Order: sequence, then C-alpha cells, then structure tokens
Amino acid sequence: MSDKVSRRQFAKLAGLSAAGIAGPVELADAKPVPAPRGMDGFPPGFVWGTATSSYQVEGAVNEDGRGASIWDTFVRIPGKIEDGTTGDRANEHYHRYKEDIALIKDLGCKAYRFSIAWPRVFPDGDGKPNPKGLDFYNRLVDELLKNGIEPWATLYHWDLPQSLQDRFGGWRSTETCKIFGDYAGYVAERLTDRVKNVFTLNESGRFVQFGYGLGIDAPGATLPQAEVNQVRHNSALAHGLAVQAVRARGRRGTKVGPAENIDVCVPAIDTPEHVRAAEIALREMNAGYLNVIMTGQYTDAFLKYAGANAPKYTDAELKIISSPVDFLGLNIYAPQNYVVPSDQGAGFMPLPIPKSFPHMNSNWLRVAPETIYWVPRLAAKIWKTDAIYITENGTSGEDEISPDGKIYDTDRIMYLRNYLAQLQRATAEGVPVRGYFLWSLMDNFEWVFGLNKRFGLYHVNFDTQVRTPKLSASFYRNVIAKNAAGV
Repeated sequence: MSDKVSRRQFAKLAGLSAAGIAGPVELADAKPVPAPRGMDGFPPGFVWGTATSSYQVEGAVNEDGRGASIWDTFVRIPGKIEDGTTGDRANEHYHRYKEDIALIKDLGCKAYRFSIAWPRVFPDGDGKPNPKGLDFYNRLVDELLKNGIEPWATLYHWDLPQSLQDRFGGWRSTETCKIFGDYAGYVAERLTDRVKNVFTLNESGRFVQFGYGLGIDAPGATLPQAEVNQVRHNSALAHGLAVQAVRARGRRGTKVGPAENIDVCVPAIDTPEHVRAAEIALREMNAGYLNVIMTGQYTDAFLKYAGANAPKYTDAELKIISSPVDFLGLNIYAPQNYVVPSDQGAGFMPLPIPKSFPHMNSNWLRVAPETIYWVPRLAAKIWKTDAIYITENGTSGEDEISPDGKIYDTDRIMYLRNYLAQLQRATAEGVPVRGYFLWSLMDNFEWVFGLNKRFGLYHVNFDTQVRTPKLSASFYRNVIAKNAAGV
C-alpha cells in the first residue's frame, strides 16, 4: 500500500511541477509575534496534549442507539483489514473513559484531542438526534475538566454515517456537506459551553484519496479523478459550513479550524533557493484543500494540472470554504517529498525517496525530524496564520514486552526526541506553533492495519483491555514537566 501511494504522489508532484504556471508565493515573511520563552524550552503556555479518534478507541458500536458508520461496513469486507479485526470493541473507551482520562492526567497533559462519532449523535446522519450519544460526550468532557484537562473536539474523524453513504454517496454529494454543517451546529450548541476549541474534519487528504480514489479506506470507492477532485472540494465546503455553524451556534469565543495531514514538501538543502522551491511546492501540493480554505481560491497551477478533472464550484462556495479560521491544525509524521529548485515548470522539482531512507516499522513513516520544523515555518509564511497546532505526530513500533513485563520502546523515544527538538527549534525562531498533540494516547484499531500497528504511549492488551505504560510515556511526561524537548 505504501509503495503504491508513494509512487502516485511522486507522479502527482512531478505533474504539478511541469504545469509551470504556479503563481508567486508571497515573498514577504509572515510576521507572527514570537511568544515569550525561556532559553531552553517551548514558550510559556505551550499546549501539551495527546489524541485519539472515536472509531479507533470507543468500541460499543451497537450500544445506546449508535448508528452504523462506513467503517463498520468496510471492516466486514474480506481482505480489507490486514488482521481481520474490527473496531467493534477496540479499546472499550466508551466504557473505560474515566480510566483513560486518568492515564492522560498521569502524563501531565493539559489537553486531550478526541473525536465525536457522528453516527453516535445522529444515527442516520440527520433527522432525529440520539440523546444517549451526546450524553457520552457530555460525560467525557465533564470528566476531563474535573481532572484539569482541556477538551479539544474533532467533529469528523472518518466515521461517516452509513445512511449518508447509502442515500447520497457520502462526500460525493453536497447534501452530505449541508447535513454536516447542521450536525456541527448541533454539537457546538451543546458542548461549547465547556469545549472551547473545535476541529472540523480530520485529514481530508487521507479520507478523500484513500476512501474515494484508491479504495484502500472506507467506503472503498475507486472513482475517476474528476470525481475524486469533486469529493475533495465537497470536503472543503463541509469544513466551511462547519466553521460557519460553530460561529453561529457555539458559545462566543469558541475557536475553530481544520486538522489536516498536510502534503509535506521539505527543502533538500537549507539554502534560500531550496527553501523557496519547498515553499512553492507546499502551496501547490495542498492547493486542492488547505490553500483554498486559507485563501478562498484554487491556484492556477492546480486548475491547469487538473484540466477537465477540475472540481466544479461557485464563487459562493469559495466564500463559504474560506470562512476565517482561528488556527491551523497540522498532522505531521514524515516527508512525502524533498524538493530542489528548478528553472523549468513551477520552480521546483521533486526528488525520489531512496529505498535506503530510514523508516519506522510502518514503511511509510520515514524518519525525518526536520519535517516538523519546515512545515509549520513555511505554512505560517504561505497562509499568514499566527496559530498552528501539531494535531498529530508519533510513530508505531514493535513494542515487545520484556520478561519483566515492561515495554522499552527506545525507538519511539528516539523518534519523539528528535522531532520535538526540531519543533522547539521552530518555536525558538518565532514560528507560531502553540501546541502539540501526540498520536496516540494508547494502542488502538489502526484502520486497514487492524491491531497490528501500535502508536500508543500505553500498551493495550486487546484481550484483557489492560493498559500498560511504555517507557515513552515516562519520556513524554518528562518533556511536559520541563516544557522542553530534553535533548
């Protein structure tokens, strides 16, 4: 899977580079005001958190009126999930949330990013709400606050109600976008008295391409490129409608923004020419989602490259899509591409990733700590944002249990130490990163890999549901306590 995706992304980037008509990226640097900071750490008030998502941890898929999601359907298609498991039980977080919140508190985290299961609140996506579904999130939020942990909610982390997929083709239809806006308003009206920060859609780039283009994720569609581009446009429209709904129906002061797995482009060498090439590449590779959200327009290069496959849209839709956001959430793991300057095309050229490039036990997860330095730095400049949150970063590992019953995951510590050192470098230079959410709190159902890939700070025995802290939990606790990467 990883190799196929990597080859496809390389071809896509090469095509954009060859298009040759990228408009100029604004030359003037954004001027974020550096937060006050000590000599050897992150800024005061830096938000330290961890994250999970509803389908990956909650379980209880048939309890208390929850409706079916596209992932409940997808996991039952033979061969789609590597180990044949499902999220039916997952981590039983629906019943064990108090235990799990105690784990968050023990880390010293002051924030927890969770997602709300849309079909738990609206079993059919729209129509009559399910009070018991919302009740769970009320209990979760209250328990977090009771323990001094700030709740950060994500409205959509891939568990689309199956009813919307059946009736409208899911994100293929703007009807789903409108219904999502209604759902966002309903949740905002009832939770933002306590939840002050809301993310709209998590990783449009992933669920659109993998779910509707490659057929790897739910709902498993393999649409022509024109339809994939339209689905992506619709997801941006859904984001905009959700922003407007949160503003209209949420409590005053509620902050809202996207959480996206930005398509990462890193300068191969730290020279002005290479940095400029990476800047152009980062904008153009994210032109179909983040750039249109942040600027209200598709770039000329994107439209030329898409050609007849370009999405259909109206000026009114672009205005909705670009509704002002309060922050930019970035999920950052690994570089998709290193780029160099080019005197042809758009001004950059992608480089193939060598087979010998180091990676973690997930082949796609290349070890490149500089990624978490360059992406926020370039993003702040391109889109002139003064508030960036790293909404996901972390790694899977082998996580073998030692004879003494402990998990000495020094590989994960190596990864986190180096990435956090680069993030600290960014904040020291005034890049406006305001917080970091480590993925993930605990091992969980890792989508198409099932239970085979473990990203957690806490090991989970999925038979007994016992949570055991890994050595990385102690590492992260120390980072939080010192407010420094600890290099």
